[in-house]
Amino acid sequence: MKLFITGASGFIGSHLMNQACISGHTVVAPIRNPRRKSRIPLLQEPVWIEKPMEELTPSDMEGCDVLIHLAAHTPNTPYDNLANCLHYNLTIPLQVFENAKKAGINHYVVAGTCFEYGRSGERYNFIPVDAPLEPTSSYAASKAASSIAFKQWAIEHNQSLAICRIFHVFGEGELNKRLWPSLRFSAHNGDNFPMTLGEQVRDFISAEAVAKEFLRQAKDLQRNTQSIDTMNIGSGKPQTILQFCEHWWSKWGAKGVLLPGALPYRTGEVMRYVPVISQSKSGLS
Repeated sequence: MKLFITGASGFIGSHLMNQACISGHTVVAPIRNPRRKSRIPLLQEPVWIEKPMEELTPSDMEGCDVLIHLAAHTPNTPYDNLANCLHYNLTIPLQVFENAKKAGINHYVVAGTCFEYGRSGERYNFIPVDAPLEPTSSYAASKAASSIAFKQWAIEHNQSLAICRIFHVFGEGELNKRLWPSLRFSAHNGDNFPMTLGEQVRDFISAEAVAKEFLRQAKDLQRNTQSIDTMNIGSGKPQTILQFCEHWWSKWGAKGVLLPGALPYRTGEVMRYVPVISQSKSGLS
């Protein structure tokens, strides 16, 4: 396949480009700042289009089979205001999709987020894809609105679409302030690691596994050209944050100690946030 990937220089995008290379696919990718490095070393550089998404034209995407949309505006705190999140996470991507359609692309894989479910996720032991969308931040609200709008766009234009709501992804290239990189930093430095009690139950999935699933979805869309679907992307292996930390702490042979309870829970902490994973997603880790 020849893939057009937005957000290719980001955390998940970098892993996706390497998985695409391993699988023998070609990647074309826009990049706003050509001096920006990818989050992890790349096995092969893609064909970079040195322009922001809002300046893309159909000619930039000619010959591509599938558009994979990973680009996101302020996916980590502090979130931008709602107007800007809607502009960059909904309005601009729709413009890109229109240009892709003109270029002959009929298949779209879109990165959603588990946080589109928001408060409704608290009402389920396992969150189904048809759970109400009740986001609690400007970023999550813009992604929830995008899910609805992108589906309607696909219906109106007879395009195939997979919206993949990613749960708690981790791995190389992740922002340093997030849990897994912070834990690794302390482990490698021989420091103790202050944390909450860690009773929160989550579904952690590696960035490599997410990348493989996005490629699988791209292949599936080519075979099922009328498909419009939403799915949760996770490992299917819920565990507490403490269990997750203990596993990696031991794996890294950390000399310090974990300090559960040293930090308070966040205000409004959701104690269980675990998805329903369809049987076809088995084997993710």
